[in-house]
Amino acid sequence: MIRGISRLSRRLYAAQASRKVEFTGAAEHVKLHPQDVQVTKLPSGLVITSLENYSPASKIGVFVKAGCRYETSENQGVTHLLRLASNLTTKGASAFKICHGIEAVGGSLSVTSSRESMIYTVDCLRDDIDTVMEYLINVTTAPEFRPWEVSDLRPRVKTDKAQAAQNTQIAVVEALHGAAYKNTLCNSLYCPDYMVDNIQSEHLHQFVQNHFTSARMALVGLGVDHAVLKQVGEQFLNIRSGAGTTGAKALYRGGELKECLKNNPNGLVHSAVVSQSAAVGSSEALAFSVLQQVLGAGPHVKRGSNSSGKLVQAVAKATADPFDVTAFNASYSDSGLFGFYTISQAAAVGDVSIQYALAQVKAVADGEITASDITRAKLQLKGQFLMSLETSEGLLEALGTQALTQGSYISPEEISKSIDNVSLADVTNAAKKFMSGKKTMASSGNLIKTPFVDEI
Repeated sequence: MIRGISRLSRRLYAAQASRKVEFTGAAEHVKLHPQDVQVTKLPSGLVITSLENYSPASKIGVFVKAGCRYETSENQGVTHLLRLASNLTTKGASAFKICHGIEAVGGSLSVTSSRESMIYTVDCLRDDIDTVMEYLINVTTAPEFRPWEVSDLRPRVKTDKAQAAQNTQIAVVEALHGAAYKNTLCNSLYCPDYMVDNIQSEHLHQFVQNHFTSARMALVGLGVDHAVLKQVGEQFLNIRSGAGTTGAKALYRGGELKECLKNNPNGLVHSAVVSQSAAVGSSEALAFSVLQQVLGAGPHVKRGSNSSGKLVQAVAKATADPFDVTAFNASYSDSGLFGFYTISQAAAVGDVSIQYALAQVKAVADGEITASDITRAKLQLKGQFLMSLETSEGLLEALGTQALTQGSYISPEEISKSIDNVSLADVTNAAKKFMSGKKTMASSGNLIKTPFVDEI
């Protein structure tokens, strides 16, 4: 069945030939009409989204609701191995053929994962869509997970974990989720040490069988005709019907996790303090996003400063001991976290960085914020969002995320209007929710002066 995709190129050229064009004088001058984003939902539940931008390079992605939040105690860490197994032998192609075939046409295959989804992406020239699409479908629908190939992945898993452990910010964010939630969202993006040698081929097969179903997938393309993408979805991605295994609702609990680093030559402490916020897509989540910009979401230009954020402004006025502080915001399908992330010297972490950050959020909750602050924050949020769509990677992710979570497409204009509708009262209510909510804290470094979560 997968071999039938070799006829895709003929279908593509036929679709190109049927497209309406305008001739302006000489035959060589052809005006192509701009296309809108097109969305089709098949009876199987598969969502197909495309944007024909006439680019000579195409980008196609398969989005799957199969992030680490869907792992269980029996297969914890399986998504880590799954994303490393993307180029292993499938029923239609060997590992060598996949690697050689994609490289031969100058294409690439990549796999990324989050707590809620996995994304398989191929990049290629438009004329080579049929070649790379064959491998993409093989990888997502027909993996074999041969035991000896899975065993060979374990050193790479250990290397990934070691590299992540060296990045303090990644370690703190992982610990933050582990402390914040009782289930699902507490699962790490990385395979636990005790499971590295216990994940077998059967675990991978079972996870794919339960979660890689049509109703949990979206096929997204840039620089591809929608009719072609739809035909591919109908023929090759209607593999398993049904909604698959339904994940449990995330349960927020609050708490703290600390890691005292013995070898910490610079003496810095990374700390994050959050409480529960709102699920992605809600109006309340937009209010938290605006609040993040009010407080400071990091530099808006390369190598720039975060001077417009209230957190940094307060620190600059109050202390000569510099430290870095930014607002933290993460939203998921059924929950969210909001707070701040500080990096400071060990002696200043409690009395200075954390307390100053809390004081600024409290000031916003108490109404010490102006309409101009809200206007600036909205403009920054809209600018950040629109700039993320300027790259093909960002646009594909935005299209795929909306297709997977909502089964539709919301235009940038509509999202910008929703941001404009956030009021000053919405932002202050978001700040009040953070201040009154049960706190979660994660810290790493020289923790001798770091307070406990019940002390802040």
